[in-house]
Amino acid sequence: MFQLKLISKDTIPRALAKAERYRLLNEPQEAESICLDILGVEPDHHEALVMLLLAITDQFGRKSEKGVGDARKILGRLPDEYERLYYAGLICERWVKAQLRDGAHQSLSPGWFIEALDFYERARALSPPANDDATLRWNACVRLLEKNPELTALAA
Repeated sequence: MFQLKLISKDTIPRALAKAERYRLLNEPQEAESICLDILGVEPDHHEALVMLLLAITDQFGRKSEKGVGDARKILGRLPDEYERLYYAGLICERWVKAQLRDGAHQSLSPGWFIEALDFYERARALSPPANDDATLRWNACVRLLEKNPELTALAA
């Protein structure tokens, strides 16, 4: 009945700024929609792919239908191996954090953190100069494991 309308390529920078704003306002579904509009006219738009992946991971938990598989579908579209590894780690990390937020302490497997740490370690080996993003994420995971001894005990 209703059809989506295409946006103009000229409006992509403005649309990306809006998507980022919606993410900051904790409205990831709106950001996701905008990214899909951008990708509808420019399917390989790098910033829109990254923003879409982040908007999907923003929706983890909260009784959302979005899951790890939705985010991982975007990974293969990223052109750079470092980014694929880094964002694979981020997906695992955000999934586990969403589960913790939703109260899954008892049933949560530490494997998600171990997998995130593995991806971050592999990304660190490919990090561009002056880019410690993977190290920062690694450290955040380690600190969260230290604050949740029940997960650390399971990981041992």
